[in-house]
Amino acid sequence: MPIPTRHKRSDQFSMASMADLVFLLLIFFILLSTIVTPNAINILLPRSESRTMATQNVTVYINEFAQFYVGAGGTAVPVSEDQLESAIAPLIADETRATVVLRSDQSVALQYVVYVIDAVNSINARNGTEHRVILATSPR
Repeated sequence: MPIPTRHKRSDQFSMASMADLVFLLLIFFILLSTIVTPNAINILLPRSESRTMATQNVTVYINEFAQFYVGAGGTAVPVSEDQLESAIAPLIADETRATVVLRSDQSVALQYVVYVIDAVNSINARNGTEHRVILATSPR
C-alpha cells in the first residue's frame, strides 16, 4: 500500500512568466537596435533633388568638426587628413571601378571635401584605376 502525499503534483504549466520574459527580451532588442546603427557618426547631409544610386564600396564621413572617418561594411575608423589616401587605398585595392561615398555635414567647408577627392584621384593616378567619389545628400 503506497503512502499518499499531502501535496498533489500538477501537470499544468503557467505561461505568465514566459510572457514577461518575452516582453523583456523585446525591450532589450529594441533598445539595442537603436544603439547599434550603421550611421553612428552624427552628420546633417546637404539637401538635393537628384537621385544617383551606386554601390557603396567605401564610405568617408566628415562631421561638423572636420573630423574624417573611413569605413566599409558599416564600421568607420577615425583618420586624419593626411591618412585619407592610406586608409582608402586598401579598401578599394581589389577593384578597378569602386565608388567612394562621401557623407559630409552641410556645414563643412568645401576644402575638406576636396581633400577626399584628391586622395581618390591620387589612388587612381598611382594604380591606373577609375574610382569615383559620390557626395551623399538627403532628399529635399
